Amino acid sequence: MACMSVLTRDEAQNRAQLLDVHRYTIELDLTTGDETFDSRTLIRFSARTDADTFVELKPAELRSVTLDGQPLDAGALDGNRLPLKNLTAGEHELRVDASMRYSRTGEGMHRFTDPTDGETYVYTQLFLDDVQRVFAAFDQPDLKAVFELTVNVPQHWTVLANGITEHTGKGVWRAAPTPLISTYLVAVAAGPWHSVRTEHRGLPFGIHCRRSLAPYLDTDAEELLDITRACFDRYHEKFEEPYPFDSYDQAFVPEFNAGAMENPGLVTFRDEFVYRSAVTDTERQTRAMVVAHEMAHMWFGDLVTLRWWDDIWLNESFAEYMGYQTLTEATRFTDTWTDFGVTRKPWGYDADQRPSTHPVAPENVEDTASALLNFDGISYAKGASALRQLVAWLGEKDFLAGINIHFQRHRFGNAGLADFLDSLAAATERDVHAWADAWLRTTGVDTLTGSVDSSPGQWTLALDRTGERPHRVTVGVYDRDLHDGRSLLLRERYETDVPQDTAPGPRTGTRPALVVPNDLDLTYAKIRLDDTSLETVLRGLSGIPDTLTRAVVWNTLRDMVRDGGLAPADYLATAAAHLPEETDLALVQGVLAFASVHIADRYLTPDRRPAALATLTELCRDLIRRTEDGDHPGLRLIAVRHRIDTTAHPDTIAAWLADGTVPGGPELDPELRWRVLARLAVLGATDEAAIAAELARDPSATGQEGAARCRAALPDEEAKARAWDAMFGSDDLSNYLFTATARGFWQPEQADLVRPYVSRYFKDAVAVAARRGPAIAEAAGRWAFPAHAVDAETLKLGEKCLRKADPIPALRRKLVDQLDDLARALRVQQV
Repeated sequence: MACMSVLTRDEAQNRAQLLDVHRYTIELDLTTGDETFDSRTLIRFSARTDADTFVELKPAELRSVTLDGQPLDAGALDGNRLPLKNLTAGEHELRVDASMRYSRTGEGMHRFTDPTDGETYVYTQLFLDDVQRVFAAFDQPDLKAVFELTVNVPQHWTVLANGITEHTGKGVWRAAPTPLISTYLVAVAAGPWHSVRTEHRGLPFGIHCRRSLAPYLDTDAEELLDITRACFDRYHEKFEEPYPFDSYDQAFVPEFNAGAMENPGLVTFRDEFVYRSAVTDTERQTRAMVVAHEMAHMWFGDLVTLRWWDDIWLNESFAEYMGYQTLTEATRFTDTWTDFGVTRKPWGYDADQRPSTHPVAPENVEDTASALLNFDGISYAKGASALRQLVAWLGEKDFLAGINIHFQRHRFGNAGLADFLDSLAAATERDVHAWADAWLRTTGVDTLTGSVDSSPGQWTLALDRTGERPHRVTVGVYDRDLHDGRSLLLRERYETDVPQDTAPGPRTGTRPALVVPNDLDLTYAKIRLDDTSLETVLRGLSGIPDTLTRAVVWNTLRDMVRDGGLAPADYLATAAAHLPEETDLALVQGVLAFASVHIADRYLTPDRRPAALATLTELCRDLIRRTEDGDHPGLRLIAVRHRIDTTAHPDTIAAWLADGTVPGGPELDPELRWRVLARLAVLGATDEAAIAAELARDPSATGQEGAARCRAALPDEEAKARAWDAMFGSDDLSNYLFTATARGFWQPEQADLVRPYVSRYFKDAVAVAARRGPAIAEAAGRWAFPAHAVDAETLKLGEKCLRKADPIPALRRKLVDQLDDLARALRVQQV
């Protein structure tokens, strides 16, 4: 296989100075078989001077290339680069005729056959540099062009694209030409889609899914469309620039690697968002946030696009912030920042404390492979947190004014950090450049530690800062409710800056029971409470009246466990004491997930794990008993899920599976049935015959994944060998089936059985990543890593792999992160 070259920043800058790309005319023929499709591309471009350059392409077969009517040598293709020698200044036309491979890894043109009904679907995912898998292109974000697509498909298929599509007959579909967009944003989705169409503000809107999911999409269609319309209208209140494309389609596609992708006019989502089984209202809120996030990208990323990948935060941080804020303002989901605080922010905090951390706006992203690694908790969660802090410091009016200046200056063009700061500076007197240097060019998490001094009739809070960033925070001051002894009452909230210009003065009143720095979670920092406040929290956390404050406090306890400042057992005891009184679903889910995945499975030594699982099982029983009245179905569903996952004895959940229901509800839908069966597999309480029977009951794609996970989880040497060979010995598994198999393979209960595979992992993961590319490398590093094996030997093996095995960048980054998490878990265990 020829070596594929990644594009460097210097190469991109040189090519951008040389070329202006005007228009792509692309013909795709998706009727040529199951393995490949035909791709014919005409690129009209101009060169400013005489020079050499190249175009990118990853074909199965390159049939012909002509430049200005003269044939070029197709054999000159070097990996993914076709040289264009001796270009002269002026206009040019490049024609490329190639056969391209379909993907099973969610990259390029992904092909999927639905096991439910045998129907086939294809869709593109061209981010970050995978357009080369579909058609020839000058593949960098600042060479924007107009794209015209024609797609030939089977007669009963429908084609979706960035612009409105028209069926011209005999299976040929033509998409309206796009405005100027970047190569990575071109999108096609083809197949026998089930579609729900409407119109809003004069534009066609549509939502689409595969036919087997039609009943489930129809059930939620109005909810999805209502959220889409509400966010669309709210963005038009915020932004002076109108929606810049001719339609708005949202396609829920199978085996999608990301949550969604912001292709202009055709957003693609993972089709797990079309719910086949019961979900909580928080999960519906998450789906709504993704809708709002991707719509924000129509402006942040699609209308104004980063110039190079070091400014990915201009896309993702803004969409993340705008998604949560706009959902809060425009829909029934008014508590979204609590969910952000308990689920997204820890993602940012964790990423920012690893060796792989980077600034929100890094200055040295040398190539596309390096850029791909930065789509992480820093670019999303930390960046969004920084923007929330910026709004608190700047004021929303000036912030939005600066954004609108930015859109007006750079519409359908490209921009970088300096351009954005100039736009902000035009709208405010504040020193936004200094703010950006402190917040966007630095790494790590600041820590704000509170200390309280008191004397009769007055008290003083001092906030010490570890770190260099300025913070505007809201301090919450709470007293015990003397009537019930459990609740806490808000005395006051006040704003303060850290560091302060002068020493803090005393405040009137008795010493509070609880003082919470960053009470409304407006900044990005770890919080340490004073001793009295910490004692109040451990005894009375459920009595804090505001959910966002409780999220800040739970994150504080989480960070203390990770940093060795709070015993894992104390966190579990706090959860057992206070979760039965918790009303916010995001908080219950977040605390239970951390308690089970991190504390029980990693932060406690194996001999202490059974007691931790028993604590969690009893906690879930409490929640199930509390919800017997049927008034809290979401809370009950969370409790049932975690009761299944933490059980050490199979009898109860096996009875649920046999009866098809949990006593008092809910009935076991497909998601719960596969969850129960997976846990029974781990415990050795089921077998292949039962898995096959369940798959016959649910032969869907989700069922196939459930069966793969269950089979890999069986505590049997032959089952483990088959699962390992499926993942690493062949390249047959799709991205989703690889992940499902990996999630079943490693189980703490089976540590002795799978111990020989720990050492095999590092060699085999490097090999499969090299063969199959970044998407599988990501899955192998995230899901197939032996995270349960918290010991010095695993750490030693991993460090040796990094030194000697030369894993591809996507896998190397995941291994660095996993090994750092493992080392942290070892430290916590020792403490």
